[in-house]
Amino acid sequence: MRILSGIQPSGRLHLGNYFGMMRPAIELQEKGEAFYFIADYHALTSIQSPADLRVFSREVALDLLASGLDPGRAVLFRQSDVPEVTELSWILSTVTPMGLLQRCHSYKDKVARGLAASHGLFAYPVLMAADILIYDSDLVPVGRDQKQHVEVARDIAIKFNEIYGQALKLPEAEIRDSVAVVPGLDGQKMSKSYGNGIFLSEPEGSFRKKVMGIKTDSTPVEAPKSIEGSLILQLYRLVGTPAECRAMEASFQAGGTGYGEYKKELFRALWGHFANYRRRRAELEASPGRVEAVLEEGAMKARAAARVVLGRVRKAVGLC
Repeated sequence: MRILSGIQPSGRLHLGNYFGMMRPAIELQEKGEAFYFIADYHALTSIQSPADLRVFSREVALDLLASGLDPGRAVLFRQSDVPEVTELSWILSTVTPMGLLQRCHSYKDKVARGLAASHGLFAYPVLMAADILIYDSDLVPVGRDQKQHVEVARDIAIKFNEIYGQALKLPEAEIRDSVAVVPGLDGQKMSKSYGNGIFLSEPEGSFRKKVMGIKTDSTPVEAPKSIEGSLILQLYRLVGTPAECRAMEASFQAGGTGYGEYKKELFRALWGHFANYRRRRAELEASPGRVEAVLEEGAMKARAAARVVLGRVRKAVGLC
């Protein structure tokens, strides 16, 4: 089984990226042949600083490797190191109905948030379909809000196969309902664009300050506190054991403890959870050549797989 997932290097990665994409991806590398890419072509729709794109791409690689991605089990590479994906994207665009792209909610959402309405942003789903299809992907793990991307890839593949024969494999989405939306410091979904994130590589002082600054209500110390909608509890449940979470919930309901104490416990739990990540990241930063070597080897493996699929497609459409 071939598993595919990608992440954009559009800024430093935060807790939402880790619990939403990175940790599930690392778990899945034990269950099949995993291909994980740094989506730098996609990032061009929002990042127009060459220096930032290079830095963010390297940061994503560092964070994935430090979080436990094993290059011996998974293929890690930059999207742009596999130019075959752009050729497949163009070929797919020739059979993609305009109506299909017009129905995609990601374009409308991003324009509404202030991104320029470029062709790249509008055609984003076609490139994403090429990302998925060019590796003969069997499984694409996504959150429910990203399910449409896999559905579009399947629709395009079906259309292509109807015209040219069965050249493209149809992928399946794995919807991970168990992965909760990670709330940001303001209660919205944690996002780089909202400026409400706690970054994985945050220094201890800054990390602590952000946790201690989480918004709470004005319930007195001695009074019981609501567990419904509590940002502290939502974040604590990501790292606490079931018994620890039940204990904090019971303490909330009993009263007698202030929010400040709960925030201190949350900081200790989060900071402790990422202790191994920080150690591995420091080791990788001390040997920058290791990261580049992993990406170069990953690109070679990814290109080998991509050439097989592109060869079938080129033959099917008459380019060879």
